[in-house]
Amino acid sequence: MITNPADAPSDTVERPVRPRPVRDTAVAPGRTPVARPPKARSRRPKRPHTPLHPRPSVPLTLVTGLVLVYTLLPLVWLVINATKNQQDLFDSFGLWLGKDFRLWDNITRTLTYDDGAFVRWTLNTLLYVAAGAGGATLLAVLGGYALAVYEFPGRRAVFAVVIGAVAVPGTALAVPTFLMFSGMGLANTPWAVIIPSLVSPFGLYLMWVFAAEAVPSELLEAARIDGAGELRIFFTIALPLLRPGTVTVLLFSMVATWNNYFLPLIMIKDPDWYPLTLGLNAWSAQARTAGGEPVFDLIITGSLLTVVPIVVVFLLLQRHWQSGLAAGSVKE
Repeated sequence: MITNPADAPSDTVERPVRPRPVRDTAVAPGRTPVARPPKARSRRPKRPHTPLHPRPSVPLTLVTGLVLVYTLLPLVWLVINATKNQQDLFDSFGLWLGKDFRLWDNITRTLTYDDGAFVRWTLNTLLYVAAGAGGATLLAVLGGYALAVYEFPGRRAVFAVVIGAVAVPGTALAVPTFLMFSGMGLANTPWAVIIPSLVSPFGLYLMWVFAAEAVPSELLEAARIDGAGELRIFFTIALPLLRPGTVTVLLFSMVATWNNYFLPLIMIKDPDWYPLTLGLNAWSAQARTAGGEPVFDLIITGSLLTVVPIVVVFLLLQRHWQSGLAAGSVKE
């Protein structure tokens, strides 16, 4: 019988396990415990300020806010006052609702007043926009592409004429245009508004600059080597590349034709061919005539209905419009 563990075989002897040293976390007497500061979180390096990521500017932010308020305040006033009746327009604050919410009633009365004159004026405006703005965009695309791609004698002279036409205001040409159309017997007809709207020097210049950057000459030469004709090259290769610029010119032409007032004023005398701008002005003039019925609530509601289509078009084509403005600014 083995009574001494030392006499036991080596494979049966339990080796003592050395305990691991434990750090003494107790505070020595007479010492105050010191709180360890938390580990500092690793901060990402700040992005350097570049033209694409500029430093925030407080004055610029304030100026932008003022411009935004100045721009949106008339629209807010228009929306609020379109909900009022004739009496509330004069009895209530302009930027606050009236006693009754009459928006839907005002819209119904606007569309049916004077045998649906507002609907007729809207259709006339759509006709002028579709024919005038659409034709102006088509001519600008064709002319801008031709001036940017083809070399021909007198190209610099055409450029000078286009730049000079951009600098001439449309009101300066209104009276000569009226005399010319009156001599041709086209005054007081839709053609007197559509044909002058087809000429857009700014759209032509914009498409010229855009086509010079957006359509590579190497791509056109490769298409010609493959045997493609000029019309096929334009419709299958150049036109898709010109889509952003085309949308941009179309938006500018649509807004100019939709808001055109002075040209229809001197060209159109028949109320059946009035655009919206002249029609709303005719309703406004009723209050100044003897025995005329003031319809200021319908004028404000009609103005709101006139703004809505332009806002919708801008929202739908915003992506193409922004890319059209930025395209060509960076050359790879």
